[in-house]
Amino acid sequence: MSARLTVWAPDVAFPEVRPGDDLAALICDLLAADGAATGDPVAEGDVVVVTSKIVSKAEGRVVRAADREQAITDETVRVVATRERPGGLPPLRIVENRLGLVMAAAGVDASNTPEGTVLLLPEDPDASASGVRAALRARFGLDRIGVVVTDTAGRPWRDGLTDIAIGAAGVAATDDLRGGVDAHGRPLSVTVTAVVDEVAAASELVRGKADGRPVAVVRGLARYVRAGDGPDADGPGARSLVRPSVDDLFREGSAEAYARGLADGRAEVPGGRAR
Repeated sequence: MSARLTVWAPDVAFPEVRPGDDLAALICDLLAADGAATGDPVAEGDVVVVTSKIVSKAEGRVVRAADREQAITDETVRVVATRERPGGLPPLRIVENRLGLVMAAAGVDASNTPEGTVLLLPEDPDASASGVRAALRARFGLDRIGVVVTDTAGRPWRDGLTDIAIGAAGVAATDDLRGGVDAHGRPLSVTVTAVVDEVAAASELVRGKADGRPVAVVRGLARYVRAGDGPDADGPGARSLVRPSVDDLFREGSAEAYARGLADGRAEVPGGRAR
């Protein structure tokens, strides 16, 4: 088990991605140029991290939207919480989107895209990661290589944003330590490490949000990286991290839960007035 982790973003210009571009080929070209410049090419056991923004652009998920709010509504399958904001800003909406992800604004992005358009998340980020992985294996002759597709998200109880994995292939999504023991011999009963989320967050530190570096490489996690090709080698993907609704203790916002409880109470009392 390696105790050293190396993370870098190739310092090579990446072209503006447009719908229909062969993104996998562009990523391979980037990594080849970086390897030639540094003498350190992508290697067995590496994890290549790609922002969802360039995946969405290549897959044509750029849509005309005079009203971003309508695009958010269209991508929403369940509203978790809505809060008004001062200064005439649109309300903040935390929702579940089509991928099962609970995010602000359903993951709809209006940055780094032409005026009058918005970016939707990829339709199947795990499949997108699988396609990039297949291209990397073929281009560089690698057997064990992982790919993670990331997006930025907020977190309950914590200020600030971080990148999370919304797609993954060839790398374990989690490390389930349940059934083992800690350093003092105590049994571990709940510890399941979100490996691909931690990879995503580490990569953002070297990519940045506005530096034009949409790809990063993480080295030192070979123990989590799978060999071979096909669905079994791709693994369960990042979709496996979506918490089932039965286990979701925060399925709606506090104000929404209060309003629902009040409405339910009124419905149960004759005359419609809760006691």
